[in-house]
Amino acid sequence: MTSPSIRPALPADIPAIAAIYADAVLNGTASWELDPPGEAEMRRRYEAIRTEGYPYLVAEKHAAVLGYAYAGPYRPRPAYRSTVENSIYVAPQAQGAGIGRALLAALIADCSAQGFRQMMAVIGDGTGASVGSRRLHEAAGFRLVGVAEKVGFKHGRWLDQLLMQKELGEGHRSPPAR
Repeated sequence: MTSPSIRPALPADIPAIAAIYADAVLNGTASWELDPPGEAEMRRRYEAIRTEGYPYLVAEKHAAVLGYAYAGPYRPRPAYRSTVENSIYVAPQAQGAGIGRALLAALIADCSAQGFRQMMAVIGDGTGASVGSRRLHEAAGFRLVGVAEKVGFKHGRWLDQLLMQKELGEGHRSPPAR
């Protein structure tokens, strides 16, 4: 079985990205949006991430986008400028095939190369339906740093939110390069 190729996302990928995200919004708990945004809004979000210089990647196999991942600012205040938050979504038919692992590894490498020092993962329902996301991040070296209990309500139930963290590059051992 051939591995997917990981490459920077392109504007032409937006329809596939929007479809993957729509499924996550409608059927999952990784996103706490209740209504999936359309392609125009997904394009706006993509352009905002890319304009700021953050990585936005897709996993592609046989010319089909099977997943996507991006990093963005963890918080808007300047003191957070060396910390990013990741987002990873995989098409339903490709889940469990290592797509998320490949995307996360590439995203970590890109963010490290850009001089970011910390990566945060905010995982919705990491103790329930999204336990796979928690395991993915643990396998990549993230550690659990907090749990906010019952802070979201979706699909008729209360959801916990996990906060996981991974040090990148020199981490906190020297002043930030960014």
